[in-house]
Amino acid sequence: MVDSLNKKALLEAALFVSDSPLSIDRISNIVGVGSEDEVRRLLDELKRELEAEDRGIELVSTPEGFEFRIKQPYRDRVAKLAPLSDLSDGMLRTLAIVAARQPIKQSLIVKYQGNKVYDYIKSLETKGLIKTEKFGRTKIATTTTGFEKYFGKSSEDIKRMLNKKFEESKRAEGEEDTGHIEGKIKVEG
Repeated sequence: MVDSLNKKALLEAALFVSDSPLSIDRISNIVGVGSEDEVRRLLDELKRELEAEDRGIELVSTPEGFEFRIKQPYRDRVAKLAPLSDLSDGMLRTLAIVAARQPIKQSLIVKYQGNKVYDYIKSLETKGLIKTEKFGRTKIATTTTGFEKYFGKSSEDIKRMLNKKFEESKRAEGEEDTGHIEGKIKVEG
């Protein structure tokens, strides 16, 4: 029962297991607090505790909500332990397309994946894994220097890893094995 649980500990647990940022409303439902002010108070307390102690994670507010992130000084050392764990399947697909075919037009990625790509690209930019530049009516997407640092591997190794993860997610969803992302994406010039 939520009432018998420590609300701040429950908030911490929810942020820890969530694979995407949590909105105030979602946190309110999970923690069982009806007041937005109370949710913000819990978030502030947790944020202060993480800042005051010598901890490896921090609480970050994003446009989508709140999430835990590894503090910058520790990212390089631990990134290879759980690469991709904070990326949704849609973000992984988008990142795989960008990594395999960069520079690539955002409009082409939208053609492959649909309109959700705009959110995926925004999130990947926020994480510092890709960058976009205006190009006519669309944008051109490329990976950043933070991309290889995040994964702790070369670009080619990352492409193989993304393809493997993509195929695993397809098999888990019961979809047919359609081959590597590189084989599926043909950019006609």
